Amino acid sequence: MTTVLELREPPLAGGGVPLLGHGWRMVRDPLAFMAALRDHGDVVRIRLGPKTVYAVTTPELTGALALSPDFHIAGPLWESLEALLGREGVATANGPRHRRQRRTIQPAFRLDAIPGYGPIMAEEARALTERWQPGRTVDCTAEAFRIAVRIVARCLLRGAYMDERADRLCAALDVLFRGMYRRMVIPLGPLYRLPLPANRRFNGALADFHLLVDEVVAERRASGQKPDDLLTALLQAEDENGDPIGEQEIHDQVVAIFTAGAETVASTILWLLHVLAEHPEHADRICAEVESVTGGRPVAFEDVRHLRHTNNVIVEAMRLRPAIWILTRRAVTDTSLGGYRIPAGADIVYSPYAVQRDPRSYVRNLDFDPDRWLPERAKDVPKYAMSPFGVGNRKCPSDHFSMAMLTLITAALAGKYRFEQLPASNDTTRVGITLHPHTLLLTPVARE
Repeated sequence: MTTVLELREPPLAGGGVPLLGHGWRMVRDPLAFMAALRDHGDVVRIRLGPKTVYAVTTPELTGALALSPDFHIAGPLWESLEALLGREGVATANGPRHRRQRRTIQPAFRLDAIPGYGPIMAEEARALTERWQPGRTVDCTAEAFRIAVRIVARCLLRGAYMDERADRLCAALDVLFRGMYRRMVIPLGPLYRLPLPANRRFNGALADFHLLVDEVVAERRASGQKPDDLLTALLQAEDENGDPIGEQEIHDQVVAIFTAGAETVASTILWLLHVLAEHPEHADRICAEVESVTGGRPVAFEDVRHLRHTNNVIVEAMRLRPAIWILTRRAVTDTSLGGYRIPAGADIVYSPYAVQRDPRSYVRNLDFDPDRWLPERAKDVPKYAMSPFGVGNRKCPSDHFSMAMLTLITAALAGKYRFEQLPASNDTTRVGITLHPHTLLLTPVARE
C-alpha cells in the first residue's frame, strides 16, 4: 500500500503566464495544449487563472478517476455550466440525489425501451433525406440540431416539436457553450458581470434557453396528458421523503435532456456529415452495407444491429471528434492518482479528445480508420482509451438511444446521397464545451 510519504507532487506544466496561468493557452489552442500534457507526466499541474488544477492524461487514470468514490462531479467545467444546468439535475448531482434521479430517468433508456423509439427515429431520418434536394446547399449545423431536437422531443417528451424551437435551441447553445468554456479556463467572475456586448449575448441566450424549457413543461401541464415518457416520469417523481420533486429539479432535468440530446448528438451528426464528405470510400461502404441489409427498402430500427461498418464509422468519428472533449472532477478527500498526491478539494481535468488520439494507445492515431473497431483489432485498444459515453455511475444513460439514432441517420444519408463540401464551408474545429465545425456547408449528390 502506498503511504503518504511515498506520494509525489505532480510536475507543473510549462508555459504559464502571470494572472492567467495556462488559461491563455487553453483559449488559444486548447486541443493541442491538452494533447501535449501527457509528455510531461501521467498527472500534471496546470493553472487556470489563480487556481491550480490537476490534469490526468492516461486512459488507466481517467478510468480510475471516473470510478473512484474519492472524486465527485464538480470543478471548473461544472461551475461554468451551473447557469445552464443548474444544481438540481442529474448532470450535476452527486450521492443519494444522483442515484434517485438515475432511477427516475433510467426506464426511458432501458434496452427493451429503445425499440419503441425506432419508428420515430427512422421516420425523422427518412424525412431529413427527403427534405434535402440534390444540388442544393445544406447548412449542416441547422439541420443537425433540427433532427436531434425533433427525435429527442418526440421520443422522450412526446412533444410536437417545431423547427422554430430547434433553431432557437441551436442558436442559444452555440453562444452558451462557447461562453461557458471561456468562463471555465479564465475564471474572472466580475468581468463576466459587466454590461459588455459578449456578456449581453450570453445572458440573452441563457434567458431564451430557460424560457424554451419552461414552455415545454408548461405545455405538458396544460394539456393534462400523461403519456408514458420521460417528462411524465419527472412530473410524477418523488424525492427522498416521498414528496413531489420541486419545480427547479424538473426544470433542470429537462435542461439536461436537451443539452445531452441536442448539443452533443447534433455535434456528432455534424462530424459524421463531415466524414461522409471527406471519406467517400466509407460512405460508399455504408451505402453497400445498407443495401445488403435492407434489400432496398428504407432503413429501420431492426436493421441497426446488422449495420456493423456504419457503427464502426460512428465510433471512429466519435474517437477523433468527441462532442464532449473536456471533463472535470473534484477530490472530496486527500487521495492519490498514479502515485501522485491529490489534496482534498483539488480540481481534476482530463480530455477524452487527447486520450482518444494518443499514439500510445492507437496505431496511426490520427488516421480515420473505422476498421480499427473490428473485433480482432479492437481488443488491442487499452481499457478506457475509448469511452465516448463515460464509465461507472456517471455513464450517460442514453448511450444505446444515441447510437441507434446516429446509426439510422448515417445509414439513411449515406444510402441516398454522396456529399461534396462547398468552398465557402469552414470545417475547422470550433471549440467550446463541445466541438463542432465552424460552418459545414455540403451539397448532396443523388446516388444512381
